[in-house]
Amino acid sequence: MNGSKPRKLFGTDGIRGTSNQAPMTVDVAQRLGQAVGVRFRKEGHRQRVILGKDTRLSGYMIESALISGFLSAGMDVTQVGPLPTPAIAMLTRSLRADLGVVISASHNPFEDNGIKIFGPTGFKLSDTMESEIEAYMREDLSDRLAAPSEVGRASRLNDAAGRYVENAKASFPRGLRLDGMKIVIDCANGSAYRVAPTALWELGADVVKIGCEPNGININLDCGSTAPERLCAAVVQHGAQLGIALDGDADRVIISDEHGRIIDGDQILALIGKSWIARGQLRTNAVVATVMSNLGLEHFLAEHGVTLLRTAVGDRYVVEKMREVGANLGGEQSGHVVLSDYATTGDGLVAALQVLAVLVESDRPASEICRVFNPYPQMLRNIRYSGASPLGTSMLEAARREIEARLDGHGRLVLRASGTEPLIRVMVEADDPLLVEQSVSYMCDAIRALTPA
Repeated sequence: MNGSKPRKLFGTDGIRGTSNQAPMTVDVAQRLGQAVGVRFRKEGHRQRVILGKDTRLSGYMIESALISGFLSAGMDVTQVGPLPTPAIAMLTRSLRADLGVVISASHNPFEDNGIKIFGPTGFKLSDTMESEIEAYMREDLSDRLAAPSEVGRASRLNDAAGRYVENAKASFPRGLRLDGMKIVIDCANGSAYRVAPTALWELGADVVKIGCEPNGININLDCGSTAPERLCAAVVQHGAQLGIALDGDADRVIISDEHGRIIDGDQILALIGKSWIARGQLRTNAVVATVMSNLGLEHFLAEHGVTLLRTAVGDRYVVEKMREVGANLGGEQSGHVVLSDYATTGDGLVAALQVLAVLVESDRPASEICRVFNPYPQMLRNIRYSGASPLGTSMLEAARREIEARLDGHGRLVLRASGTEPLIRVMVEADDPLLVEQSVSYMCDAIRALTPA
């Protein structure tokens, strides 16, 4: 076996693609199950995997294929049905399982699906481990599958949802309640459609539910954290104190204040960071975010003696850096918020509960406390290309240096390739909005000049 080849199936967040098309096919899912089972097999120990999913129609298909692969490799499978990604990570750790697997394409439309894998400690597998699994998938494993008497068994865990609800509620400060608070929750017709409203209601809230009627094809459709307009309108319509929008697998959260104005992941990080600094809960005087987080967040934290450490885009890289430096708060502008005191991955519900705790303790409206810093003007554009990526070419590097000279330390330029599409993402932020717009236009023109129409 040669595990040194670069990954082709795994991206920044597991395997993802259009359902019933490579790589999200029944064959790939079954081979993945077999490869994982063979790779993690231990003599004298019956391996167990916790298997969850979101609400996509294709989840049934991928689930069945994965189960057949796991069982044929001798792994037992515990199915938990539709549950948030952080719930699978939590259950894997809590139940002392060997692996946790989530079938979800997160915030993508229903046509897509994906597979994410967590190790026994509830953290996503490393790039190296994913490369090893791919190497096993390229091999003929027929002689390494389980003997007839060692084939795995499949079962269901009926109280999985209740376990997660109790775990999420335990993150809410002891002694606080949500009594008298009206909250709109948008679950994106995804995996949290039962557990998130239940947790809020059990904590005392008057809950208004939207995006909680999944039908297999409406996940993330004009709802959830990537389309929060419906949430914002509902908050105003119902006179709610707060709105919470999750994505399809509930590892992201976007907040709406009582006026229907959006509070993004950067502001959520700042709010929780400020609260935890006051409580003495923030560890290592560091918060981890990605290169896309606003410069205003960095400056705000610096004013409080806290360093913002930046990583590549992707919550797995945020988590890796947090573990490396011992930080307990990190996340992304898109709404992944990782609170390692309570979870091993982004958890939209747990992050929202931290925001609600600040609201309850302060007895002030969200509009007054959730905009913690003034963001720098920021613009992001995506430029599609064909052929080879223009990133790294001498002409594009020359354009980059010119823009960085114009910014002269008063802003940032980020160029990066999309992990799923042939796109170059151009982000510029600075204290001068006109400079931001001019810089983005210049870089986009430079990319277009280097790629065929």
